[in-house]
Amino acid sequence: MYWPKLTSGKIKKRVIDALNKNVNYRNTPILGVPATYLDSEVFYDDAPFLENAPFLSTLIANPNHIGCHTLNGAEKIFIGTQELEKDLIKLCAEQIFGGEEDAQDGYVASGGTEANIEAIWIYRNYFINQYAANVNEIGVIYSEDSHYSLSKAVNILNINSIVINTDKNNRELLLSDMENKVDAALAGGIKYFIVNMNLSTTMFGSVDDIDKVTALLNKKKINYKLHIDAAFGGFIYPFTNPSNSYSFKNSNITSFTIDAHKMLQTPYGTGMFLIRKGYMQYVKTSEAQYVPGTDHTLCGSRSGANAVAVWMVLHNHGSEGWKTKMQSLVDRTTDVCCQLDDLGIHYFRNPYINIIAIHAADIPTSVAEKYFLVVDSHEHEPKWWKIVIMPHITRGVIDAFINDLKSEIKPKI
Repeated sequence: MYWPKLTSGKIKKRVIDALNKNVNYRNTPILGVPATYLDSEVFYDDAPFLENAPFLSTLIANPNHIGCHTLNGAEKIFIGTQELEKDLIKLCAEQIFGGEEDAQDGYVASGGTEANIEAIWIYRNYFINQYAANVNEIGVIYSEDSHYSLSKAVNILNINSIVINTDKNNRELLLSDMENKVDAALAGGIKYFIVNMNLSTTMFGSVDDIDKVTALLNKKKINYKLHIDAAFGGFIYPFTNPSNSYSFKNSNITSFTIDAHKMLQTPYGTGMFLIRKGYMQYVKTSEAQYVPGTDHTLCGSRSGANAVAVWMVLHNHGSEGWKTKMQSLVDRTTDVCCQLDDLGIHYFRNPYINIIAIHAADIPTSVAEKYFLVVDSHEHEPKWWKIVIMPHITRGVIDAFINDLKSEIKPKI
């Protein structure tokens, strides 16, 4: 896992060079594209600070990255910034997730929700095209702790959901429940399975035991495709726990979702979808004839500036700098957990993730609300409150939070 840290000057030059390779709306007779640069009365492009602001310059230039640029065919008007996106997909797929060289496709999506739906869409169509499957013969396996985008996906794509229970204390998938529900699904006529594993759940930061799950599925000779929802954990877990099974080196895995707008601190709208080559074809929208190479994405048009933002952040830190930053967040999270232990407060926490889920009964609502902790349910009585240790959280804020807890509760001896 290595990519270099670049100076701000080199980053700026790469982005400006990419913009110069794009066709400029201002000095080129572009008649056929239903777009232009951002409204110059609001977003004026002659501000002196833009000279040193490559992301804002890209935003104003307004390149459209419609389509999937790791495939053949792309809109030549925006070829420069599209090359940066291809470089970004290559970096994430190969350096972070151990993929073979040029063996993965992908694109910068609107977020993890879109990327998860894209994956389920691809595999549904894969089973339909390769096995003449009926939608009623396809089931999606995911845990009860999975992100709500999985529920959206099965609803939109009209396929079956198979929701697996988790242990309420350690949040692990209950393999006995999975085996029983898979057997019931097989008996009920489901022949093809799309499996979602969580590389950090949204509420708990829990990581599914992929090796146990795939061992069970392979033992039963299940016909399945495996997607990894690493929207939260994708930019932290591989750096804090590098010896793990969540990579393209694992032949059971076909695709990943990762979100740059979480740990990477890029603008919202910078989710990412990564998949082995040979699968994007199953969502090729042949009707998009006016798009070079047609379209293989769920969103269609999307801002090239978002891809540039992610590329810039990763190269600003380099792999070693990013590892150090993520480890510092995990260390700070561990410090909080130690203080919660001293107060006798019960919580769940994966040691490689910066999320702490606290039992609701152990924390006063007034303190939780003061610090904007996230509750597991707004419609039912809460069972958990969540803390996420992000870069903006200083030790001073942590100390204030712990002191407020101390003043509200009695330590349990």
